[in-house]
Amino acid sequence: MSAPAPGVPLPADKHLLPALTDPAEHADYIRAHHPGADLTACPGVILLYQSSLAGHAARRPGTRPLERWVSADLHRTAEGVVLCSGFGRGAPAAGLIVEQLIALGASAVITIGTAATLTDILHPGDLVICQEALRGEGLSHHYLPPGRYADPDPDLTGRLEAAANALGAAVHRGRAWTTDALYRESAAEVQQYAAEEAVVADMEAAGVLAVTRYRKVPAAAAFAVADSLVRRAPRTNAPQTGDGLRLLLRAAALALTDRCEPAERQGPHPG
Repeated sequence: MSAPAPGVPLPADKHLLPALTDPAEHADYIRAHHPGADLTACPGVILLYQSSLAGHAARRPGTRPLERWVSADLHRTAEGVVLCSGFGRGAPAAGLIVEQLIALGASAVITIGTAATLTDILHPGDLVICQEALRGEGLSHHYLPPGRYADPDPDLTGRLEAAANALGAAVHRGRAWTTDALYRESAAEVQQYAAEEAVVADMEAAGVLAVTRYRKVPAAAAFAVADSLVRRAPRTNAPQTGDGLRLLLRAAALALTDRCEPAERQGPHPG
């Protein structure tokens, strides 16, 4: 019997190699059909993964839909922040969308979603601000030099944490383990990464932080705990998780608008 074929290794300098495709091509195509497709005037974009949170956000007073400028649903809030949802889960899906958003002028990105805890000290509904993301997915290695972590922007992360605290939340700051394989998480990995002070597992943070770092756009990530990889239990929809996501949405909007000068916030709102 022949040996299994090895995985395809990436060149060590993959992040330095020029790409054959450019997200600017997508932006040019979209603007040819939608001249108002421009995100430069908005304070930033919030990525949403849970359909319940996206529906809640879309119903908020003053929020209105935008045209489909990217492969996702877009809404603009009364404050000018753009919400992006409906594009699927995982780092590859999020990374593709972030590339398209940045090409259209997005100047900052915050990704918020659910996560599983790797520790007994966190429970459903607890909030975690990402300090670093362990690069257990495959996307980040196409954008960053070989390494173990992807880092969020410290200023935007600080603003996000301060906004959550101002809303009355008791937030934790810690490492996340980002993985592509939701149904292949193992006890050995949980033990190893918890020993490295990772407190939650998610599917997008490292990828989003890698793309935004490569494109020189500030980004932050935060999570509401939904379940546990330490003590597995039948799935439930804990109301605390939804409450936590909605609070993070408000905090993310505050953090993005807070970092903008008043003149920038008052810019035109196309779409």
